[in-house]
Amino acid sequence: MLQNFNYLMEMLKNKQVGTITRKKHSYVMYQGIESDYIYILKDGVAKISNILRDGREFNIAYVTEPDFVSLLENKQTNNVYALFNVRVETDFATFYKVPRKDFWEWVSTDVELLRIVDEFYQRRLSLNLGILQEMMTNGKKGAVCVCIYNLVDSFGIQKKDGILIDFPITNEDIANFCGISTRTSVNRIIHDLKAERVIDIIENKIMIYNLPYLENYVN
Repeated sequence: MLQNFNYLMEMLKNKQVGTITRKKHSYVMYQGIESDYIYILKDGVAKISNILRDGREFNIAYVTEPDFVSLLENKQTNNVYALFNVRVETDFATFYKVPRKDFWEWVSTDVELLRIVDEFYQRRLSLNLGILQEMMTNGKKGAVCVCIYNLVDSFGIQKKDGILIDFPITNEDIANFCGISTRTSVNRIIHDLKAERVIDIIENKIMIYNLPYLENYVN
């Protein structure tokens, strides 16, 4: 769990904040839709994505441990819109559903909670800047390599022969993380990486044999 986040989780329990559970591929937030709630992942895996101007989906990150999936700003009016889609990626995922107005009232009187919120914004800014940098400095193959490398932190399990990404990731998902418009391009790159013995696909999961190869593309 993220540093200091235990404090928030304990607070939510003490305040008896309710939870909701959603099935795989259901959404808890839609980009552009008004929301009076803030959602905090309790367990499961959720995916955050954006819809680009041309209608394509752009994946931003997986949330794999207790954390905000979207932290809506404090406004006096009710027309606050979700900035991202948030979709469940495991069979089930559970979220704390916190009234937005209540949450920001807590923040205004709790220094530790304010620190947690600031850390979230810093992490999200760093993530967004990192994504932008990788997309600007790498070609398609480099972008795919960085995407696979980044999955290690969330899902990597050390095995005898390499690191297993213990979560099914489709080529379409990889394409959406990399801003690649066609899955065909990702298919070709994955084929090349397999031929070079950098990775393999085992039961729909990625096995990494040569992590330094992937790391060479990370700025």
